[in-house]
Amino acid sequence: MIPISDLVAKLRRRGARSVALQFPAGLARQAPGTAAALRREGFDVIVSGDPCYGGCDLALDALQYADVLVHFGHAPVEERSNVIYEPVRFDFDVAVLERAFPDLHSRRIGLVTTIQHLHLIGAMVAFLREHGIEAIVAPGDQRTPIPGQVLGCNFAAARATGADEILFVGTGVFHPIGIHLATRSRVVALDPFTGEVQEVDADRLIRRRAAVMEKARDASSFGVIVSTKSGQRRMDLARRLVALSDKAVLVAMREVSPAEMLDLGFAAYVNTACPRLAYDDQIRFPVPVLTPPEFEILCGARAWDDYTIDEYLAP
Repeated sequence: MIPISDLVAKLRRRGARSVALQFPAGLARQAPGTAAALRREGFDVIVSGDPCYGGCDLALDALQYADVLVHFGHAPVEERSNVIYEPVRFDFDVAVLERAFPDLHSRRIGLVTTIQHLHLIGAMVAFLREHGIEAIVAPGDQRTPIPGQVLGCNFAAARATGADEILFVGTGVFHPIGIHLATRSRVVALDPFTGEVQEVDADRLIRRRAAVMEKARDASSFGVIVSTKSGQRRMDLARRLVALSDKAVLVAMREVSPAEMLDLGFAAYVNTACPRLAYDDQIRFPVPVLTPPEFEILCGARAWDDYTIDEYLAP
């Protein structure tokens, strides 16, 4: 269960009497226990039941019924006076980093991880130093202000290391592939729970995306999706993309869903909402969904050699 003692203190310092709770999918089953614990402390509690995709996706509607929104699992993407961000920590033995040593080609590397493991970044740096490896940890931008932090939509902290080789510590391959495309550096990914190590290869992703682009090449119309979520709204980018083609039209959406795409009837879409939608969910969508850089390539505004992953960078 999520510890609440510190959270209770924060809520009482703010004078909050009612609280809305928001959980991402991986923590949603913590909702009943967390809500019950806060009720025992005297708070009125409401849980947001809407999907949650990150710190960019705040349940602001729930604040109609509460003094404060508590968003679990992510660091701040946008600061709001009535929102408390409560990252959830996941520990591991930093000695697992030794599993990556045979795959590292350099004794000077960049080191990045996700918010769940950032509390261990100092211990990871120290362990690597003890074994003769200099680990560079750099801050990103306003969207990833904690040194060493990467998001699925922002790899600024990896880019800022300036290293030719980067060690990503975390689960899954999307983050390390994004790091590789954003930095052009060699990237080694270590899963700290399984000990699995791999050098990431973006070729498969690029081939898959090239196929989607080819399907969209002769589309009769493009809906350029702009999110109405406060932390995903990229209207300036969306307007710039619409200006590239007379077949493009702005489409405002909160939840990007296959059903809505079918109902609207565009032959293809360009996604300026959460960047992971196009990469992770293309198989669910009835028509091609392009990223902004991919649409720029189709429109001749960007060269194929300049293909890059879509990032949500702070201004």
